[in-house]
Amino acid sequence: MENKIRKIVYFAVLFAFEIFFCFTPLGSIPIGPIVATLSMLPVILSGLLLGKKAGSLMGFFAGLFSFLIWTFMPPVPMMAFIFTPFYNFGDINGNIFSLIICFLPRILTGLFTSLSFDFFNKIFKDKKRFLTIILSSVIGSLINTFGVLGFIFLFFGTQYEKIIGQPILIILSTVILTNGIPEAIVSAIISVLIFKILKNRIV
Repeated sequence: MENKIRKIVYFAVLFAFEIFFCFTPLGSIPIGPIVATLSMLPVILSGLLLGKKAGSLMGFFAGLFSFLIWTFMPPVPMMAFIFTPFYNFGDINGNIFSLIICFLPRILTGLFTSLSFDFFNKIFKDKKRFLTIILSSVIGSLINTFGVLGFIFLFFGTQYEKIIGQPILIILSTVILTNGIPEAIVSAIISVLIFKILKNRIV
């Protein structure tokens, strides 16, 4: 019972950080000329610390917050249709696929972070815990990056290319290099630090 309460408390704390990272500018870390966002960090940590269900649920909330932001206060209005069906740019409209892009990669981030953690734990048998954390965090972060960009390419490739005015593969490759990889590195570093602090306090 005590362990269950502790996990609920940890989830609540991570949920609060998710809100903070999503709705404030402090959820972004400048790395030279690029910016790594932290909104996936609570999702990844939920998967690592609390398991598949908690990771997936936190991913759902991350998707929900993203949906609300892009619907009511989009940071780049001409791109809002990608993440919400209730926004359009000229004759380009969002649709049901917008919800898939907004929710599914976030949910899969929490799920696959947890699955990766369990998988690498079995391989290394707890002897290389920090390597397990790093690999699982990177996989979780990249699941989100490639999930979002892959669905954009699949569902809105032509529209996205029309708005930006460049070949979509060049655009997506640039995003992976300038955002996806730095975010994965930041997530891995912070996850290791959090695990050091919380070691043996979850289970």
